[in-house]
Amino acid sequence: MGVLFSSSIAMGQAIKKLKLRKSSPGRARIPPRGSVRKRLQSSQSFMSTGDHDLEDLEMQVVRYKPEGLDVLCRKSKFTRKELQIMYRGFKQECPTGIVNEETFKEIYAQFFPQGDSSAYAHYVFNTFDHDRNGSLSFEEFVMGLSVLSRGTLQERLQWAFNLYDINGDGFITKDEMTDIVSAIYEMMGRFSEPMVDENTTKEHVERVFHKMDINRDGVITFDEFMETCRRDENITKGMAIFDTVL
Repeated sequence: MGVLFSSSIAMGQAIKKLKLRKSSPGRARIPPRGSVRKRLQSSQSFMSTGDHDLEDLEMQVVRYKPEGLDVLCRKSKFTRKELQIMYRGFKQECPTGIVNEETFKEIYAQFFPQGDSSAYAHYVFNTFDHDRNGSLSFEEFVMGLSVLSRGTLQERLQWAFNLYDINGDGFITKDEMTDIVSAIYEMMGRFSEPMVDENTTKEHVERVFHKMDINRDGVITFDEFMETCRRDENITKGMAIFDTVL
């Protein structure tokens, strides 16, 4: 069960750093006023696009306006002050107010330079992107963090189950678990314990899957996942790592 515990630690580290990141001198990444339009106009001249093409491009960088803080306070488990801090950090990394998967991967990579976090970041991104439109709004970001950092144990385990249930059919297969475990080992890099070799992932998956697949039908249901995790003290502790305060 150590792989789920490692997954909890990894996600907890990224969440804490993303939440606590504040604007600082020299790190502002918001482009100067008008610079976006100038780049788009330059691109228009180079590619000989029409006026309607330029308008389409401009629409892609229109700043997204999130719901009011009061609404998010009611929907999430964060205070107004916490949301204000989170929004400043979010806007610093994502000036347009939305983040696509590639940007999400780049942010994740900053926290796990010892390995390749791109695959794991992809799976985490999908759990946050509820409408599956390929981008995260501030609301989606907040609601995801709300569950992970302030949710009940069942809510957090539900998130973890969704992470492993890659195709969303309500079951975790051995192939899906292998994909997630491999992504975790790739992300942890040289800090993986035990050290990764060609048999590590397979052995880990076989051991965990055998423990969770209680009725031996070849898939793990949510009930089996919950029952196994609740009996494992390490997993419970791992989920508690998410509980950080701004």
